Amino acid sequence: MDDFKLLMKDHYLKYASYVILDRAIPHIDDGLKPVQRRILHTLYTMHDGKLHKVANVAGQTMAYHPHGDAAIVDALINLANKGYLLDQQGNFGNIFTGDPAAAARYIETRLLPLAMETLFNPDLTETVLSYDSRRQEPVCLPAKIPLVLMQGADGIAVGMSTHIFPHNFGELLEAEIAILEGREFDLVPDFPTGGIMDASEYARGKGKVKLRAKLEERDAKTLIITEVCYGTTTESLIRSIDEAAKKGKLKIEAINDYTAEKVEIEIKLPRGIYANELIPALYSFTECEVTLHSQPIVIKDNLPWEPDIDAMLNHHVEKLQEYLKRELEIELGRLKEKIFDKTLEQIFIENRLYKKIENVSSMDKIHSTVAASLEPYHDQLMRVPTHDDREKLLNIPIRRISRFDLDKNQEEIAANQTQLAKVEKDLKQIKKFTIHYLKGLLTKYAKDFPRKTQMQQLEEIDRRAVATRNIKVGFDPATGFIGTKVASEKPLACTNFDKLLLLYQDGSYMVINVPEKQYVQQDGNKVIYAGVADKQTVMSAVYKDPKTHLCYAKRFIVDKFILEKVYRYFEEGMQLMLLSDQPKVTLDVQLIPKPKQKVSRLAFDMEQVRVKGVTAHGVRISNRQVKKLT
Repeated sequence: MDDFKLLMKDHYLKYASYVILDRAIPHIDDGLKPVQRRILHTLYTMHDGKLHKVANVAGQTMAYHPHGDAAIVDALINLANKGYLLDQQGNFGNIFTGDPAAAARYIETRLLPLAMETLFNPDLTETVLSYDSRRQEPVCLPAKIPLVLMQGADGIAVGMSTHIFPHNFGELLEAEIAILEGREFDLVPDFPTGGIMDASEYARGKGKVKLRAKLEERDAKTLIITEVCYGTTTESLIRSIDEAAKKGKLKIEAINDYTAEKVEIEIKLPRGIYANELIPALYSFTECEVTLHSQPIVIKDNLPWEPDIDAMLNHHVEKLQEYLKRELEIELGRLKEKIFDKTLEQIFIENRLYKKIENVSSMDKIHSTVAASLEPYHDQLMRVPTHDDREKLLNIPIRRISRFDLDKNQEEIAANQTQLAKVEKDLKQIKKFTIHYLKGLLTKYAKDFPRKTQMQQLEEIDRRAVATRNIKVGFDPATGFIGTKVASEKPLACTNFDKLLLLYQDGSYMVINVPEKQYVQQDGNKVIYAGVADKQTVMSAVYKDPKTHLCYAKRFIVDKFILEKVYRYFEEGMQLMLLSDQPKVTLDVQLIPKPKQKVSRLAFDMEQVRVKGVTAHGVRISNRQVKKLT
């Protein structure tokens, strides 16, 4: 049994680690989950500038992803709808209405120029074997844009979840420039669905934001919703408005959804209700206002990391400088090699060194002859020529040697040397080069990603004040009905937030919500008191023990209750004599006559009874038996 427990523990830990590292949580460096990274890598290998069927992309991605094509298609559609990396053709669903995408065989996609420019470089990409060891897949893409903050991320793993809000492309790059220049910056989310946002409690990604849908008054009797809150759809928003109307929180005449490429929900108002009056109720009781909580968790160094937005952005700036430096170093080596090859070729042809091998028979002697002939020119070269370098010289066609243009070759060497000097300068000033790179991206792409969510300080709406209405509640003892639609000579004046207290003749009571019409009698047990359960009214009750004919008085307040639950305000088997909510009650008590007893009645003031809990026992009115009281 212990072995089985250890086995299960080991398997569960492996499963938890797999879900966290390889399924649900994005990597800090490229902001991608494994399935997203594999999709982008597949599209990069397929890239030819043309659109590809999503079904074909999913099929080829399965060579890297050990799961079904449905999960890959869903992830691709979600990635495409973020709007930064993938071009779309066909129906990819609607983020406003929640409508699903068309089947994968009908829609097409390809990488956008931003993705091609900033996500891929085989020279910088570390790879590992795929799950079946047939191919190499990237461990992490060398992303030069802070993708995890641009797109946002949601994921539920084992024991943890991540919720990162999307941010504006231009503002993110401006913030990175500020970090490099040592300036302060302030970064807040930007949601693709737009809306109005209060980010005063965002706390750099560790807090929350309040979002409101954008409402426009077309006229006094018509409201138009033009933008919805992130995480909601037009369908869920309309449903929340209908539910609020059914509960009496607000009144509408009709609601129509005309959403297509843009959100347009029309709300028609009934007689007596005007647009400016309905707006606070919509924000209070529907999905026109939501509060979203941020919880950023990413993978860093193969471990979960819970940073704030500033820490994530600082990390990406360091990675960006590292990537750009490595690219410059690679370019530096390439330019040096290019200059070396052209200089070596010029020496070989200009000095007619090829003449020395015309009568040499064996290949080894040819190489040794060329090596010896090049020795006087080593001071003109960046390094000593190798066997491969000599092999290149020997493979130069006679035609190229005969048509060799010395001036053109020297111009090309000079151009490469100029470029080499620039790369060496950029390497020495990598921070300045990084800023220049980011500004280039801003100039090229920022206009395509304007801010969609409007910033505004939102005032708190008093939901109770918005919804409170004065209503009349009638109670008909003859029929046993109570509610707003029950006629009564003296209706109860209360609000729709009040609860009703019902006290029964047998000593039981319960508290209910205000109904339209509800039958409250219980098998002949009559309601003898109906009032507002305000937790303040003092009730006076007198009850008699039928066996001893002794009477007991009590005063109590009903201040704790669960709706619809039956409680007792005096013991079972007792007989109620009097119940009142009046502040002052004086009783005329008539006692059962006894021989030699001169006193046959007495006055009893209820104020002498202390107010106690509803479950407390009553105080005996008299030691003698009571006949009646008034």
